Amino acid sequence: MKSFIKSTASGLVLACSLFGATQAMAKSALENVLDTGELKVCFDAGYMPFEMKTKDGRFIGFDIDVGKQMARAMGVKFTPVNTAWDGIIPALQTGKCDIIMGGMTITAERNLKVNFADPYIVIGQSAIISPKLAGTVKSYKDLNDPKYTIATKLGTTGAEAAKKYIPKAKLDLYDTEIDAALQVSSGKADAFVYDFPYNAIYASQNKGKVDHLAQPFTYEPLGWAIRQDDPNFLNFLNNYLRQIKGDGTYDRIYDKWFKNDSWLQDVQ
Repeated sequence: MKSFIKSTASGLVLACSLFGATQAMAKSALENVLDTGELKVCFDAGYMPFEMKTKDGRFIGFDIDVGKQMARAMGVKFTPVNTAWDGIIPALQTGKCDIIMGGMTITAERNLKVNFADPYIVIGQSAIISPKLAGTVKSYKDLNDPKYTIATKLGTTGAEAAKKYIPKAKLDLYDTEIDAALQVSSGKADAFVYDFPYNAIYASQNKGKVDHLAQPFTYEPLGWAIRQDDPNFLNFLNNYLRQIKGDGTYDRIYDKWFKNDSWLQDVQ
């Protein structure tokens, strides 16, 4: 009798384990992508050169091209989901998209809510300053003074970096990076703290209106974010990244957006 009970109990444990494993496998966004025939990608257009909106309403950029390439490799349609930054993680969690490919910095706080694939690029924060401060402000450390006003985008690592490394300065937060950077070029703020690639491009577009302290002062790996408990999707993404970095696809897309500025004429 004991043997039968023990055997039955073992069978139940095994069945529950198998059921749990099956349920976990069913959670993979990969299944949904293949079933629906589309890869829904979240991003917040306006972050040059990663994701932007053209004058005729198209979405272009480094992340957009990589996403399209990924969808093509999967044999599915690429579906862009332009989302406000402060709601982008909830959009992923509620299934409005399958993945965030939007220049998202991997942080411990975000990692508690989503899973990140291996970093696909490493950047850092830099500062754009008013030309009147050239020669006086030579690094971000010189901005750490109550007489200076720093502008940046709400909810970004730029805001976190300003609070951490330039705590004495006044901090003004804006909904978009464009509005925040405009505060400096229009003379309403002394500096704009944001991601180095964006700042480099903005400074080249606004010569004479801003100066760029072109030395990043933080280390920030960017990664693709997916819902938690999805090892199958994570495995696919890491292997896909290795593949495109090894076969030249990544370099081709990188050069298009980071070593060429011909696309600027198409951006709003």
